[in-house]
Amino acid sequence: MCGQGRFSGKWPRNQPCSRDLTLISMPELEMAVEQICYHCGEKLEDEPLQRDDKHFCCLGCATVYEMLRDNDLCDYYQLNAQAGLNLRERPTNDQYKFLVDEKVVSQLLDFSDGQVAKVTFFVPAIHCSSCIWLLENLHKLHPGIAGSRVNFLRKEVGISYLPDQATLRQVADLMANVGYPPHITLESLDKTAEARTKTDRALLYKAGVAFFCFGNLMLLSFPEYLTLGEFVESNFRQFFGYLNIALALPVVFYCSTDYFWSAYQAFRQRQMNIDVPIALGIVALFFVSLYEILSHTGAGYLDSLGGLLFFLLGGRLFQQKTFDALSFERDYKSYFPISVTIRQDGQERMVQVADLKRGDRMLIHHQELIPADALMLKTLGEASAMIDYSFVTGEAVPVAKHVGELVYAGGRQTGGTIELEVTKAFSQSYLTALWNNDAFQKTDASQIARITNRFSKAFTTNVLVVSIGAALYWLPQDLTTALRAFTSVLIIACPCAISLAAPFALGMALRIFGRRNFYLKNTAVIEQLAATDTIVLDKTGTLTDTQRAEVHFDGQPLTGPELAAVLALAKQSTHPLSKAVAAWIKPLAGTASTGLQAVSEIAGQGLQGVWATQKLALGTAKFAGANIPESEAEAAGSRVYLSIGGIYRGCFRVQNHYRAGVAEVIGALAPTHRLIVLSGDNEKERGRLEKLFAGHQSLTPMLFGQSPQGKLDFVQQLREKGKQVLMLGDGLNDAGALKQSNVGVAISDNVLAFSPASDAILDGQSFRQLPQFIRLAKASVMIIRLCFVLSLGYNLIGLSFAVRGALSPVVSAILMPLSSITVVAFATLAVRWVAGRVLR
Repeated sequence: MCGQGRFSGKWPRNQPCSRDLTLISMPELEMAVEQICYHCGEKLEDEPLQRDDKHFCCLGCATVYEMLRDNDLCDYYQLNAQAGLNLRERPTNDQYKFLVDEKVVSQLLDFSDGQVAKVTFFVPAIHCSSCIWLLENLHKLHPGIAGSRVNFLRKEVGISYLPDQATLRQVADLMANVGYPPHITLESLDKTAEARTKTDRALLYKAGVAFFCFGNLMLLSFPEYLTLGEFVESNFRQFFGYLNIALALPVVFYCSTDYFWSAYQAFRQRQMNIDVPIALGIVALFFVSLYEILSHTGAGYLDSLGGLLFFLLGGRLFQQKTFDALSFERDYKSYFPISVTIRQDGQERMVQVADLKRGDRMLIHHQELIPADALMLKTLGEASAMIDYSFVTGEAVPVAKHVGELVYAGGRQTGGTIELEVTKAFSQSYLTALWNNDAFQKTDASQIARITNRFSKAFTTNVLVVSIGAALYWLPQDLTTALRAFTSVLIIACPCAISLAAPFALGMALRIFGRRNFYLKNTAVIEQLAATDTIVLDKTGTLTDTQRAEVHFDGQPLTGPELAAVLALAKQSTHPLSKAVAAWIKPLAGTASTGLQAVSEIAGQGLQGVWATQKLALGTAKFAGANIPESEAEAAGSRVYLSIGGIYRGCFRVQNHYRAGVAEVIGALAPTHRLIVLSGDNEKERGRLEKLFAGHQSLTPMLFGQSPQGKLDFVQQLREKGKQVLMLGDGLNDAGALKQSNVGVAISDNVLAFSPASDAILDGQSFRQLPQFIRLAKASVMIIRLCFVLSLGYNLIGLSFAVRGALSPVVSAILMPLSSITVVAFATLAVRWVAGRVLR
């Protein structure tokens, strides 16, 4: 336990903490009731720790403070008060034991030459400037660390260390012990997946070049806009024209390449997309301008060309901008550890999970994940293993597994150490097979993109017909007018306003959703969300709040001192059921000292201690001495049994706590959507759910005991019937259904922690705003359609002048950007106005 020592001086030197850390007496405790922990800011409970006249909620927070104080790093607390995170549940010494494997280390490193090694860690705990300051001063805590840099947006820390003075495991342990544990999973070894998440810097560079050229082109064309061109000496006008050509070359041959390539691909496939008329407009602008400048017959349209590309690329950047710290493509690799302990020829060693093969014997310890389907061989010290499948099947209650039974990958062992024999290689496990389903390869096309491409096809065809018709009409009368009419139609009718409407409207909606803790993978999700008519809801972790629980006590009434003793015992464990019991008892128990002694926790069974010469036992029915058959106790669900002095006193029933506002959400969605409850849990909650759906339960099918594949198949059947499905889930058991649905939304109470692959991530605190989010999505799509109408109106007005050959370069240069600016302004302001009305 972390109470056995503290870190002091230079890492990793240990010193006993009993010399410095003392418990506050009761009079001091009464004075500190309203105080908060100096390190993490949480409210102090009973028996806080004191150090240097500062109070701490737990030994973990106090220990980190000592490390910082002894290394002159207490400026950490000056940057942000209570900057740290709570450290009651400190990492175990074996958390990063897999980092002794040289093969694993070599795959994690970004660079190594034997003298210096560099690694990049994902650290979800980063949240403020104090975090950045401390992590960039890690070299003061260990001489083996040469330097570190923090990417705050991506919550990543790049560390350079000296392999001859520090190992990668020591670096990870150091970060964990100061409150910033690196998140290292099997996915961390996949460098290609990481590379795909990097920002598209090429688009940023192109937008920057376009902006530079656009600004200078406008400056050099300034005399033409003020009709001062006739007063400028002809040599200067020619020189400015040549400069404009030079500035236009990177715009055409670098910034425009994406549009030319897209148009080329469309021609190859005998299709017409929105980039075809844009590419034609760029070509027309450039060559007409080139002709006018070189023939000294005009100033050209190169400033308009620069503005066009800058606005187009700006729209793409606006659309692409998303949340770098989030991942929408997580799979089972994000969930599993890198290595596991196996026993071979009587020896234990670490092997990579990906290298597990049939017949290997794994040793799975308390709270470790089972990485592959395996057969139970033995349990060390217990009759059975308790496997928590909550994140795989949705079943909230751990399942007892006996010797000879099959255990599936993804379960978490909640008892002591067990030995398993691998029956399927990691790549062939149940969860891996789920991820190989075709649902995870879906590439639904954007409805707005389809509408835009259909519109652009007709638009481009008509524009070409009109431009050729205008040229043929004027050709017998005047060659110059015919040429001007032909090019003016192509320039004025360039559909840049149409192509900008969707990116800016949906991009603004994307940012608004993000501010409300609803993070969408891309703008296409908004239009798909607006079209949904069926909502499938998981129960555990989606409708229920995993951070809270409802507790009821069945048995003989407990006195105040007894409640205080049980509270003191329950607080000694980090098990979710123990936490729920402690939180329920706390308001009922007194503040008197309990005198609890000899506390011990037996993994998978419970807690025991001595109070007033009586033995307290809190845990399973057998552990507490309850005369209840094992099969009945397991079927009873989440129950914690209590005995005092060897006498069974009763049990605590722990039930799901439904999210705040869930009834209002159901009431708001039921009139417009068909609701379906699809749960991997058993039917014990059916009665409570029916009350929750009061008035709608007859229209809301509730299906329980659903496997991950069953959920996927059910959603697929809905889609085959033509339903537009929105799926809300939270775990691996929902991953297939989330991918198979039109829109998959992962509910998470920590958006930086693991969540399954999805189209969007919704913070649990914003769950009650889901109906408003759907309304805003529908309004955003309507605004885009209005932008199409507005853009079409501008084009018709421009064409009425262009076909007569009556447009001068100045008018063309003003009219074309003006239409784009107007559409962009309308789209962004309209979405903001609607959001203000809907999300009040």
